[in-house]
Amino acid sequence: MTELTEEQKRDLEAAAFRRLVAHLRERTDVQNIDMMNLAGFCRNCLSNWYRDAAEAAGIPLSRDDSREVVYGMPYDDWKAKYQKEASATDLAAFEVNRPKE
Repeated sequence: MTELTEEQKRDLEAAAFRRLVAHLRERTDVQNIDMMNLAGFCRNCLSNWYRDAAEAAGIPLSRDDSREVVYGMPYDDWKAKYQKEASATDLAAFEVNRPKE
């Protein structure tokens, strides 16, 4: 594997993150519960990780602000435009697959 500097690693990781966020913004048809049930994380998880990183760096960032970074709009706006009612099957699968705290 090519040896990368820490700066190169950071830049590549940041580019991959931006591409993932852009992809998720385009795929509004994919519901968070679907992502949780299949991959064990969703847009909200990603926004929480972003906020955790900000906090670790001493940067204050609210939950609403971190969600807007991921969703590209206020979370309530995204929910109103794109979120669908989860089926009973999806909810049951989520209870099995939900992250254990």
